[in-house]
Amino acid sequence: MLALDHIFPEGIQIPDYFVGKNIVHLPTIKTHMYTTTTGAMKNAFGGLLSKYRHYTHSWIHETLVDLLAIQREIHTGIFATLDGTTAGNGAGPRMVEPVVKNIILASADQVAIDAVVARLMGFDPLAVRYIRIAHERGLRVGDPRSIRLTGDELSGENWGFKVGFNSHSLLAWLAWYGPTRVFQKLVLRSPLVVIPTLIAEIEQDYLYWPLRYKRIADRWRMETAWGRLFERYRRQGFLTA
Repeated sequence: MLALDHIFPEGIQIPDYFVGKNIVHLPTIKTHMYTTTTGAMKNAFGGLLSKYRHYTHSWIHETLVDLLAIQREIHTGIFATLDGTTAGNGAGPRMVEPVVKNIILASADQVAIDAVVARLMGFDPLAVRYIRIAHERGLRVGDPRSIRLTGDELSGENWGFKVGFNSHSLLAWLAWYGPTRVFQKLVLRSPLVVIPTLIAEIEQDYLYWPLRYKRIADRWRMETAWGRLFERYRRQGFLTA
């Protein structure tokens, strides 16, 4: 596990509760500015890495593969169901535009299900690094030519999704991949981390959300069948937001 050993030389602490348990991942289908796509493999990012997971963004693809290897060691079974009833397109994971696709995928192979999702979005699965690395390491199948689908016919679908770019994407790129990454430890692994955290909160919650994405969310809520369903749930008290 090269990525995690490099970032957490003291090791990572796996919650005892996870060991020996079956795990079911229930992610949504959307684009992601760091990993192109996010699905079953990325879902473990917040489960097995919690407090300091932002340390790994520079090696995010390798980290996801390491996390999959860890899961295969500690879990008795792994299953994933991906919700594509409404998928997210754009500058994910937060600032995406909802696109109704009316699809749900399920598999015990996290690599294969992410590969299928990548292909549906319009990306070459083996060009997505975390899928390719997992496939090459034998952690299951990432080549769509070797994956058998049952159910609805999806072979001709191409959603044409694109990973969007905005000011937040630029700042993230500078922090994790650009020439200013030399300041990572100083800014992002010290009490100074409150500064970029505050900048991101202001940008996403007080600029992008009220100026653009609230209207997009309201349009999805009022104009799509899924949105109207969730609005009905909210009025009936099943949802709090």
